[in-house]
Amino acid sequence: MASSSHNPAILLKRVLSLRESSPFILCVDCIERSAACLVEEISREVGDSATIIYVSYETNNKPAYATHFIEGTGSESKLLDTIRSYLPSKPSPRKHLVIIDTLNLIPSSKLSQFISSMVSPSVVLLGIYHKQQPEARPSSMENYPSSLQLLQFMATSILECLPITEDAAAEEALDSKIQKLVIPRGLNLHVFKLVLTNRRKSGRALTYTFQFDSGSHSYNVLQEQAVNGNAGDDQEMLEGLTTFNLNISNRQKAARENVALPFLEAQSFNAGGAIVYEYEKDDDYDEEDPYEDPF
Repeated sequence: MASSSHNPAILLKRVLSLRESSPFILCVDCIERSAACLVEEISREVGDSATIIYVSYETNNKPAYATHFIEGTGSESKLLDTIRSYLPSKPSPRKHLVIIDTLNLIPSSKLSQFISSMVSPSVVLLGIYHKQQPEARPSSMENYPSSLQLLQFMATSILECLPITEDAAAEEALDSKIQKLVIPRGLNLHVFKLVLTNRRKSGRALTYTFQFDSGSHSYNVLQEQAVNGNAGDDQEMLEGLTTFNLNISNRQKAARENVALPFLEAQSFNAGGAIVYEYEKDDDYDEEDPYEDPF
């Protein structure tokens, strides 16, 4: 477990094969790069070691790797009852993977309860979210986070699929075409960019970028090259700024990575999330300025 957090390839392998402790995996895709091949890769890594329950909102036919196929029709409560009928009532050594082909059709107000009702030590939820699909938000939810923001907060692992472009100019040109609904040819190739964000129990988020080849089932780390290339530049920028030594050794960097941060209750899928402050009689509160910071 400790070594996987320092080796991006091993960490990604553990997430894809469900050996990493990650009860909610969020796949974020876009028009340029679908997450379908990534879901197939996860099912390939899992193999026969897990029971796969596929919940379909967009898929017409049952995938070959799915053990059970459920159509996402009806209310969320009925759908939950159907999904639970295939899940173990008690902790089981065998993993159960619930795949939802799109989370966009679930109302934002019901997302938190819908996800937390399924997740358990023996159940892993894999949900796909199309980030460019418009979200219908009622006026009463204007001050609440969007569905994508809520899912990114709840997810213990986030897999974002992106196309590989030659440079920043090519990426901007592709974004401009997509915004105009001009879909170029050659998208959804078997080679794409995959951004992995994995949250540890301490609350620290580890982010790595890979070049993923679904054809050969291989992947290479891209982010480490950029970090190593800028290491010397960062040290030069720190020189001359102060009389203190701001550089740290590799041993100190490793020790910093091992520092355990306070555990986040939000990662345990419990209810809550709001911070409420109640004024007391000793607080200096001005009724004429209700927006004054009491601190």
